[in-house]
Formats: sequence, C-alpha cells, structure tokens
Amino acid sequence: MNPQPDFTLQVHDSLADIGREAWDACAAPTGDPFVSYDFLHACEASGSAVPSQGWGPRHLTLRGPDDAVLGCMPLYLKGHSQGEYVFDHSWADAYQRAGGRYYPKLLGAVPFTPATGPRFLHAPDTSEGVVRAALIQGAVALTERLGVSSLHVNFPTRPEWFAMGEAGMLRRQDMQFIWRNEGYQTFDDFLAALSSNRRKTIRRERRDAQAGLDIRVLTGSDLTEAHWDAFFEFYQDTGERKWGRPYLTRAFFSMIGETMADRIALVMAFRDDTPIAGALNFIGRDALYGRQWGALEEVPFLHFELCYYQAIEFAIAHGLSRVEAGAQGEHKIARGYLPSPVHSAHWIADPALRAPVERYLEQERPGVEAEIAAMTEELSPYRT
Repeated sequence: MNPQPDFTLQVHDSLADIGREAWDACAAPTGDPFVSYDFLHACEASGSAVPSQGWGPRHLTLRGPDDAVLGCMPLYLKGHSQGEYVFDHSWADAYQRAGGRYYPKLLGAVPFTPATGPRFLHAPDTSEGVVRAALIQGAVALTERLGVSSLHVNFPTRPEWFAMGEAGMLRRQDMQFIWRNEGYQTFDDFLAALSSNRRKTIRRERRDAQAGLDIRVLTGSDLTEAHWDAFFEFYQDTGERKWGRPYLTRAFFSMIGETMADRIALVMAFRDDTPIAGALNFIGRDALYGRQWGALEEVPFLHFELCYYQAIEFAIAHGLSRVEAGAQGEHKIARGYLPSPVHSAHWIADPALRAPVERYLEQERPGVEAEIAAMTEELSPYRT
C-alpha cells in the first residue's frame, strides 16, 4: 500500500508490533488518554480487544523513506458491532437480508470508548493534514484489499470528520451530554448558574446519596489492586445487566492501574470501609472522561453523585474545561450536562448499500441538529 510516492503504509496485527516509543511519539502530543499506547495495549494484552472477542487489530502506520513512523491509526477488523456506541445494526441486518455480508468490517476507533478524540495521529514536525489524508486513503485501500463491506471511524474530532467527508466517506452525527466549565471556582459557583429549582434538587440528591457513606476520589499511588478487585465486581454487575457480559477483563484494570494511574480518577463509595460502588474516569489534558460505573447496593441518587457531581467537582478543582460522561442519557441534562454533537464517518463498498445509507444520513444529520437545539432550549437547567 503506497498512498504517496514518499510514503508507505504498514498494517500491524498488534500494537506491540509498532512499539510504545513510535506510537506515543504520535499519540502523546494529543493529550488524549485513550489513544495512548498504554490504554490501547491494555485492551489487547488483557484479552479484551482481541480476535477471539471479535476485535482483530489492523493498526496502520505511515512511514517515511527512512522507515520512521510519521503517523498511525488505531484500526480493527470487527466481527460484530458490539462495544462501538455508533449503531449500525440496522444497516447490517438490511444488507444481510438482501444477501450481502456485512461482517467483517474495519473500524477506526478506541475499543469500548465513546469519547471524541483524534483517530489519525501524526508525529511532531509532520503535516497533520498530509498525514491524515494518507491514513484515510490507506484505510480505504485496506478495506478494498481485504474485500470487507465497509470502513467506519467513530468519534473523530470535528476537523477529521470534515476531512473524511471531503475524501468521500459518509458523515454521521449523533449527540452526547457534556458538562462545560464556565470558569467556575467551586461547585457552588456551578449551582449558582442553575435555576433555583435545579439547585435545590441537586443539593437534595447529593445529601441523600452521601448519607452514611464515605466517598473518595483515588488517583495515582492511592490506587491498589484491592480497589480494582472491588471495582471489577461493580463493573461485572453492570455489564451483566446491560450487555449480558462485560467487555473488559479483570487484567485490563490491573494494566491501566500500573501504567496510567496518574491519568485515572476512580470515585468510590464506602460504607463502613467496605466499597459498595464506583465510577472510573480518565483524565485528559483538558477534560475528564467518565467511563464505567457499577454498584452492589441500591442507594438513591448515588449514580448521579459518583458519575456526575463528583466529576464536576474534580474538573473544577483541576481546571478542566469539560466532563464527557459517556454515551446516551437524557437524564444528564438536569444535572448540567447539555447535548453536544458527536461524529462518525463511513465508507461502504457496495453501492447498493451505500446509496440508502447516504440518503438516511442526509435526513438524520439535520434531525439530530434540530433535536440538540430543542433539548437545549426546552430542558436546560441553566438560568437564562
């Protein structure tokens, strides 16, 4: 695969084949925890994102004449659509009913992580636009070479989304709910920006959630294997109820605890020194990303306290501009998390499938934009 005369593209069936130094030379400048070598390698080495689970790594590197890595892209050959949070199940069903074969497909994304971030990484002193265009071209070429149905890139940055559209990929838009820090110095400053009724409700929810509990935010050297044992038990309970089985293995949490402890904020609730619930967050350069949560005891409003209010307090204390609390959840609006657009892009090989998907997305995008505007106007808890 040779997108331009001075470049070559290589396909790798593991992140370890590329190596930490070369990968992080491209990933570290972004400040995004999820495209770091440590996070993606933990997904693979823990047995969470591996071929036997429907995730076959096909990572791309773009190399110069001296074989130096100029750019890279996390890429997987997927045997299903689970753990993606951009829903194409109806496309797959329709195509397979018509006699087509939707799986396997290629996915450019971070496994199990519905968080916007860079998908086309470039080394310092390289042209971001040139590297991105070469990686997009290379990913499409690999899709054709493998003879698979499609290429999907989930939760890219907005500039990447537009670049993929210019390269002929179909653009899709959805929404998530994000809290934004408007220069607040304290949680009370945030509450002051809300309507009187919402302030009272949030104070009551926090009081009820915290009653009789000790809530701690653990990061860095405070994190221990005992904490991960407890959190994995919470995570398993939630995963079994939501998906039938959890996506991440116990080993994954030990690995990120060892290599990413300073980029983790684990919020845990204890009753009499016994952990009963927890919420896992990752710390980015300018954002806090809420990921998994679970509880072994039903406590009113504890989910809101651990996942939303503690995250807001952490972001304010650390000067972060926003909290991204994951996929879905209209109930987040009342807690100060407003609807915001998120994106994906899709290249579909068969014109018989591409054409109806393109028509559908042309109608879906303005519909999502209108829904975001209406929800913000009608449901926002902020004072006007």
